[in-house]
Amino acid sequence: ACKSMDQTTEEAVNLACESVRSFVSDMWPDVVIVTSGFYINNLSLDVFRAHGHKVVMLHTESPYEDDRQLKRAEHVDLNVLNDPTNIDQFHKGTIYLPHSYDPDIHHPGPSAAPPTDFAMVGTGYPSRIEYLEAVDWSGIDALLAGNWQSVTDDSPLYPLLGHARDECYPNELTADLYRSTRSSLNLYRKEATHADLVEGWAMGPREVELAACGTFFLTEPRAENREVLPMVPTVSGPDDFAEQLRWWLDHDTERQAVADQAREAVADRTFLNSARKLLQIVN
Repeated sequence: ACKSMDQTTEEAVNLACESVRSFVSDMWPDVVIVTSGFYINNLSLDVFRAHGHKVVMLHTESPYEDDRQLKRAEHVDLNVLNDPTNIDQFHKGTIYLPHSYDPDIHHPGPSAAPPTDFAMVGTGYPSRIEYLEAVDWSGIDALLAGNWQSVTDDSPLYPLLGHARDECYPNELTADLYRSTRSSLNLYRKEATHADLVEGWAMGPREVELAACGTFFLTEPRAENREVLPMVPTVSGPDDFAEQLRWWLDHDTERQAVADQAREAVADRTFLNSARKLLQIVN
């Protein structure tokens, strides 16, 4: 009889975790840092701690999946959240670290990607597809990349896809695409495991990386991006976005000034600085 997909996935995860436990046993590190942790079982986390390794988990899906992340949080020594909205539900000592960027990848400069008026890289959640389908794209050279497998053949977004629909856009090409475009957009996902987990406080990785690349973008408002990036214009819906986008595309000097200010505002949010902060806390 055929095994269910869930059973097959669980077996694959368990086999992979055996290899991870073996690697940790060979290396015997002081600290084991787990990113996301969706594909590492609790047994492995418990074994690491039993052997004296300090286990740190970087939870990357807050607040949208904090209910799932809370279950894994019980099996580690230090929890690090990408959004502090529900931090009081985690262990005492849980910290928030903002999203960061890699200066070797995310920086201004020439690009090998084709120039566009607008480009967005991300996951095509239903809410984003609905939003972007409502935009009037006439006269705008726009491109979508990332994971847009849910876009249908008859969608107005289908002609905007920059690669095969069943493929995902590699991370290493994303920054180059940012450098080649005149504008972009940050939309927060509306999909969560529960309706009360949708609203967040923190900026997302797209905002930090766009700013670090010196790319102009518009964004939905959130508390942290209003504190850190008040110069970035906010949008209230598809019609407002389309109207503002056309205005900004016609004003090169103003658009560049916003991009320069945003880049300066996130200059210290590098991977290295975040790693230093984390190790100081662990020590």
